[in-house]
Amino acid sequence: MSSSDLLVLTAPPPRWKTRWSRPLGRILDHVVYKTTVLGRENVPAQGPVVFAANHLSYLDGPVMVGAGPRYMHVMVRHDMFKGFLGRVLHASGQIPVNRDGDRAALQFAKAVLDRGDCVGILPEGTRGTGDAASMNSGVAWLALNSGAAVVPVAILGTRHSGEHRDKIPAPRRRLHVVFGEPLAITREPGVSGRVSMDRATEQIRLRLAAHIAASQAATGQDLPADDHLSSKHKGQQP
Repeated sequence: MSSSDLLVLTAPPPRWKTRWSRPLGRILDHVVYKTTVLGRENVPAQGPVVFAANHLSYLDGPVMVGAGPRYMHVMVRHDMFKGFLGRVLHASGQIPVNRDGDRAALQFAKAVLDRGDCVGILPEGTRGTGDAASMNSGVAWLALNSGAAVVPVAILGTRHSGEHRDKIPAPRRRLHVVFGEPLAITREPGVSGRVSMDRATEQIRLRLAAHIAASQAATGQDLPADDHLSSKHKGQQP
């Protein structure tokens, strides 16, 4: 991939770039699809917030942007920043991130949080079952280093049982986005940084997994059951 094919950040995205991405997300949610949004009242009205959502489909990020009560910069896989789509993502203030570990992207996201704004992240790292059986540590790093509240987000309906992970749902499908109660993450005194990070990651994972399960019960929308693999096997999937 040539450098001209990939848009990268040299500084944190400015706040104004998100001003048109949320209206477009709302069109996606409520014109293209039929999205029910629950729990907006759980999102802090001010201060930094990390929205941590499960990941089923390419639609998850845009659907979350349209459903959110606050503007957000979403961390998006870096190889999506190509061609026309890449220019749209860049112009709307999204943050390219390398799935294998990208300290620069985390620093850009932290800078967004430090100015009191919001970041969206799909911490499972790849499209899958969406049950938060595994999670990368980026969301914990952001929470621990910025003091931001973590809001768990359950996104349901963007992929159904039997559908390929790359499939885009047909228009007018019923989707659900449920925002959970915010979680405060703090460092434990007398605990090493690595242990603190691991514990924070597991704390967030458990909260997100419980929130997803409760959201399924509340909405009647299940995760794609055919794709349920153990966390050990999930890590071996492309």
